[in-house]
Amino acid sequence: MTIAELQEDIVEEFAMFDDWMERYEYMIELGKSLPLIHTDYKTEDNLIKGCQSKVWVHAELKNNLLEFTADSDAIITKGIIAILIRVFSGHAPADIIHADMGFIDQIGLKEHLSPTRANGLVSMIKQLKLYAVAYQTQVS
Repeated sequence: MTIAELQEDIVEEFAMFDDWMERYEYMIELGKSLPLIHTDYKTEDNLIKGCQSKVWVHAELKNNLLEFTADSDAIITKGIIAILIRVFSGHAPADIIHADMGFIDQIGLKEHLSPTRANGLVSMIKQLKLYAVAYQTQVS
């Protein structure tokens, strides 16, 4: 699936829930399915700066596609990074760099987060795209 198709799936999934309590519960469930980062990568270097919670992300280039793993010490934040990794993992760095993130507004995520979590969301997106920029030069 393309990044846009994955984003559309997420928009449709969030539309199934009537209120934000149900959506938060869904995000918590998504966080439980997150491909967890290996403990060796839970380092200061892999912490996302700008998040109130601790969020570790590791990126690895495999067959010219970026694979992400992550973890967080907060359940909602873990759900947020799970959504982002679901969208970006397994795609070419250039596709990640150029991905439109409008789906975040479509599902109303930013407006339903506290200001500190919303800033963390922006930091997570920025870091994932920075990984893509860093790895783009290695794509053959």
